[in-house]
Amino acid sequence: MHHSEYTAPAECRAKPSAPPRVHFIGIGGTAMVAGARLAIDAGWEVRGSDNPLYPPTSLLVARLGVPVHQGYDAANLDWDPDIVVVGNALSRGNPEVEAALERRLRYVSLPEWIKEVVLRYRRPIVVAGCHGKTTTTALTAWLLERCGRDPGYLIGGEPLGFAQTARLGRDNGPFVIEGDEYDTAFFDKRAKFFHYLPEIAVVTSIEFDHGDIYPDLDAIIRAFRLMLRQIPASGCLLACADQPHARALAEHAFSRVATYGFSPDATYRAEPIAPRDGRLAMRVRRDGALWGEFDAPVVGRHNLLNALAALAVGDLLGVDPAPLREALRAFPGVRRRMEIFLEARGALFIDDFAHHPTAIRETIAGARERWPGRRLRVLCEPRSNTMVTNRFQHETAQALAAADDVVIGPIHRADTIPAANRLDRAEVCRLIQAEGVPAAACDDPADIVARLHASVTPGDIILICSNGAFGGLYARLRETFADEADKAP
Repeated sequence: MHHSEYTAPAECRAKPSAPPRVHFIGIGGTAMVAGARLAIDAGWEVRGSDNPLYPPTSLLVARLGVPVHQGYDAANLDWDPDIVVVGNALSRGNPEVEAALERRLRYVSLPEWIKEVVLRYRRPIVVAGCHGKTTTTALTAWLLERCGRDPGYLIGGEPLGFAQTARLGRDNGPFVIEGDEYDTAFFDKRAKFFHYLPEIAVVTSIEFDHGDIYPDLDAIIRAFRLMLRQIPASGCLLACADQPHARALAEHAFSRVATYGFSPDATYRAEPIAPRDGRLAMRVRRDGALWGEFDAPVVGRHNLLNALAALAVGDLLGVDPAPLREALRAFPGVRRRMEIFLEARGALFIDDFAHHPTAIRETIAGARERWPGRRLRVLCEPRSNTMVTNRFQHETAQALAAADDVVIGPIHRADTIPAANRLDRAEVCRLIQAEGVPAAACDDPADIVARLHASVTPGDIILICSNGAFGGLYARLRETFADEADKAP
């Protein structure tokens, strides 16, 4: 499609008046904190509850400035809220869930609440896909903000350029939200993105993931196809042309379709050019014609694609390439996405959220590209519901074998996974070693830190791939290397 064919709805629905009172059960979840922020911005009275919280989550919750109960108790609902938002980590047996059911309180999932309270009155831009959602969401919100579009947003990570992870934005304005394919709540097993009313839906990739709720890849593809049925005819599916399953969605769209990627026939085609001032750079063609050249302060070709998707959204919304170019140059990044969190003894310690073999492979390739010729040492925590199983055992080994040295940490909650289905770390290490790369499994993060402290040399890149806390590894590294730190991160 050509960008000029894209049309936007003339208006959105009118808003209700009196702001209700809302209680968030499980307010410490990343998305729940963001939802509470939106409720506060909308003028609602907000309270919440959760188990005892620790930094950084406790700090994010404290910054909300609302009453939050430590521990779950039916009495926490005695203030009789108009609506209860139930976090997706909660289940039957939780005292507040049981109280909400017994008292016939109105309860909803967070995605359903966002749909009814926020998205109906805005122009939703839903960023979906198995990889790159958070970075692409943050990039898109950043570009629209810097280009004067006053967007609302909800980002599933910590964007470094914004004070908060969520903002309401203006009525009838764009709202950029991460469209997670994970399920919604204990009472709603549909993907979260079914609630998000996309006007523009970005799909970065489709692969098998979330083995705890999807039996196979076909089930994930079906969820994405169903999501397309919610895009109005005047809206747009923006799919990655380089990813076969994302690209194939075009056949099932009821709206206009545009594609982006390195593929020659992509609507928005990126042609990488020589880096400028250490930044990745690309020439972008739209419908075959030169549209602009852009510098991107990101690492890896996968993040160049994420930047291209965000630029394409800006174009679909009528933003000129010149302000987009300047905005992209200033993008500060997202916490835990190739984030340097420590520099010590001439080595760099990098934190990345990668928790799927594809993401690990791309992250390692990005690190090689940014720091060529340096020893790349990877610490990997098998933590996600896919990574802890042996489903992608060989793919995990292949991805990690691109490093110079590998340590695989303890499997998160290993005792809950049947031995027949559990990741076999010894086998993964054997496969990596067969490629000539040293690899070891280690159950104690303290031992991992001690091993590093004894062996780190100047120039080393230590890349940590985990979507969790890795048993306190980050704090241990900061503490152990405190006297040898090159500068404060």
